[in-house]
Amino acid sequence: MRRLIYVLNGPNLNLLGKRQPQIYGSETLQEVEAKMCLKVKDSELQLQFYQSNHEGVIIDLIHQARDCAAGIIINPGAFSHTSIAILDALNAFECPVIEVHISNIHKRESFRHHSWISSRAEGVIAGLGTLGYLMALDYFLQTYSVP
Repeated sequence: MRRLIYVLNGPNLNLLGKRQPQIYGSETLQEVEAKMCLKVKDSELQLQFYQSNHEGVIIDLIHQARDCAAGIIINPGAFSHTSIAILDALNAFECPVIEVHISNIHKRESFRHHSWISSRAEGVIAGLGTLGYLMALDYFLQTYSVP
């Protein structure tokens, strides 16, 4: 049985590769998604990718995931630091959540040091660039691998 993992990306991640490459790198979101698809090609996992600049859309996707997903990888972007509503939605999702940040939020402006989402996540990966997405995927590959 294939297990579905939602990969959710928040505001401005549609500009990945173009916006502040000195912080976020030059790889596009589509390139990250292609690498993730390649990594799960022969596995039990199936991925669905979403990106939105709108908090309500992300909440709706989390609600949708409740019915069909075995896990969520989320890069909430700036919503990490502001959205208790996304935290509440994730608290209603009963499967694992991994939070990813491309930059190290703890080395940036002080308002970025706290993420509301982290208290819900099984793990947080920050500061390793887009490699963080593949590391989050490794968690699910190990969690759902059939011995």
